[in-house]
Amino acid sequence: SQANEALCKKDGGVCSCNNNKNSVDCSSKKLTAIPSNIPVDTDRLVLQGNKLSSLPDTAFHGMKELTYLGLEGNRLQALSAGVFDQLVELDRLELGRNQLEFLPSGIFDKLTKLTYLTLNSNKLHSLPEGVFDKLAELKTLDLNNNQLRRVPEGAFDSLSSLSDITLYDNPWDCSCRDILYLRNWIREKQGNVSNIEAAECAVGNKAVLDITEKDAASDCVSPNTTTAIPTSTTTPASVIYDDIHE
Repeated sequence: SQANEALCKKDGGVCSCNNNKNSVDCSSKKLTAIPSNIPVDTDRLVLQGNKLSSLPDTAFHGMKELTYLGLEGNRLQALSAGVFDQLVELDRLELGRNQLEFLPSGIFDKLTKLTYLTLNSNKLHSLPEGVFDKLAELKTLDLNNNQLRRVPEGAFDSLSSLSDITLYDNPWDCSCRDILYLRNWIREKQGNVSNIEAAECAVGNKAVLDITEKDAASDCVSPNTTTAIPTSTTTPASVIYDDIHE
């Protein structure tokens, strides 16, 4: 198609293409938007090292044959919930080295063939409940170098094929009782999942693996379950009184 030729010209085209393998390489082109004329039968799409700060909902619509999507090293701050939903053949998704602070619920639910997922070197503070529940084929999960203090109960329970996970360089809060799920999961999978032991507590450099029930005795409230702050601008006297006497 003419659109494809414009995208993939040998000289001066935005991206380089290997038409035999349906591979489109748009890496390190200072792109702030995804080129609009990427062929729908593309198998491999490389967008690493650009300046993408957001992805339109329809960025990858129709790309039902895509098996590899490389988005590492961009400036992505958020993802819309359905952005990957049509990528039903996707095998590898690389989202490392971006600026993601959270993931929408269900973001990976349609990616049931995914074997490789990188989320390292972002700013993730938390993971939504069940975010990995549909990824039974996943072998590699990179979560290192984020701001994770805890993971939801059961977060990794559906990852029955997992052989490699990176959890280090996160400020794991080992004083909270809910860290015990992660500790128990690491103990259970130790020896079968590589890199698993490297998770360390934010305070004291203790391995999450070695936390005791005594260490993790606090009932901590997760940010998304905090009680609502009164909407009135004046602070009730009772609240001030409680603060003084706590």
